[in-house]
Amino acid sequence: MSYEKVAQAKANIVIGTKQTMKAMKHGEVQEVIIAEDADRQVTTNVLRLAEQLNTPVNQVDSMKKLGKACGIDVAAAVVAIKQ
Repeated sequence: MSYEKVAQAKANIVIGTKQTMKAMKHGEVQEVIIAEDADRQVTTNVLRLAEQLNTPVNQVDSMKKLGKACGIDVAAAVVAIKQ
C-alpha cells in the first residue's frame, strides 16, 4: 500500500535520511516511510524525530522497491511525503 502512496505522491516526496529530517524539522512532512531492510543506524534518528513530532511512520519491506516507487534507480531507506 505504501509503495502505491509514494508512487502517487511523486511530486510531493523527499528521498533520503538527511532531506527527510530537514523537512520534518520544518514541519513539512505528512508521513514517513521506512524500508525494513534499511540499516538501523540510518533510520534510528528519523524514527526518533518522527516520534517526537508525532509524525506517522509506515514501513515497507524493501529499499529497492521503495526507490523504484520514487522513480529512482537506486534503493531508498527513507522517504517522506510532504503535506
